Amino acid sequence: MDIIKKFMRVSYEKPVVALGMFDGVHIGHASIIRRAVEIAAQINGTAMVLTFSNHPLNIIAPENVPLTVGSINLRREIFESLGVQVLIEISFTKELSRKTPEEFLDMLREKISPEYVVTGPNYTFGRFGRGNGRMLIREGESYGFKAEVCPAVTIDRKTVSSTKIRALIAAGELQAANEFLGHEFTYTSQVVHGDKRGRKFGFPTANLEIDDKHSMLPNGAYVVRVKVREKNFNGIANIGDNPTFKVAKRRLEVFIDEFNDDIYGEKISVSFIEKIRDEKTFASVEELKMQLRADLDFLKTKLLDG
Repeated sequence: MDIIKKFMRVSYEKPVVALGMFDGVHIGHASIIRRAVEIAAQINGTAMVLTFSNHPLNIIAPENVPLTVGSINLRREIFESLGVQVLIEISFTKELSRKTPEEFLDMLREKISPEYVVTGPNYTFGRFGRGNGRMLIREGESYGFKAEVCPAVTIDRKTVSSTKIRALIAAGELQAANEFLGHEFTYTSQVVHGDKRGRKFGFPTANLEIDDKHSMLPNGAYVVRVKVREKNFNGIANIGDNPTFKVAKRRLEVFIDEFNDDIYGEKISVSFIEKIRDEKTFASVEELKMQLRADLDFLKTKLLDG
């Protein structure tokens, strides 16, 4: 997949462009992208995504910026897995925020010259969000493209949206969040130095700081899949304040099963599969060790069942 980070003139055969923010790339987003890929295949064209590296509200209304659901790298991986051939991932700027819908469409025609544009029912563009799907369909041909607005995706009569997924994650409804996403909720960050207590009693952990701008599950222990150096491992993650040792800052600690390499300073991705238990305060280190062994047994049982 080609990645282009500037809104510049490009030359690809019969571009079919999916437009959207696509935070988390949930199943509704995936339906839009799959439709663009499908159309591109039908016309021997190029499946493309045009999106932003930062949320537009960072510029328009910083106080209203929603929590992030997934990292940029995860988003790129999912785009590629869906068949996207070209990703145009640009910064949303003040200059761009001032463009009228017509000026934005002029830029789209000048830079990409799409054959088709595909988006979802809530997509807006141009100053004050005055452009929408109806405008794309109505005005598209005058800008040289056909437009298609994909319907919203629902599960049990509930519309799938990033807003709903953020609420599910915050409430700890992991299974529902993963169903809406179409993949496991994943957090990516750099491994930092911790207190190294776990190493002393046989459960070394990779410590990750929790970004307060990113969605996160409630405190507790979880079965996870950990991606390290492009390889996947099973693990147990604990989110919390570590009340047994009175650690003030909330963090994510990950025990990676059958892995002992030094990964300080490296980025890892933690995908949450199932909750094991709520966070607990233990009366002694020995009691904590017993619980960690029980958590590991739960992980092994889960793997056998899966």
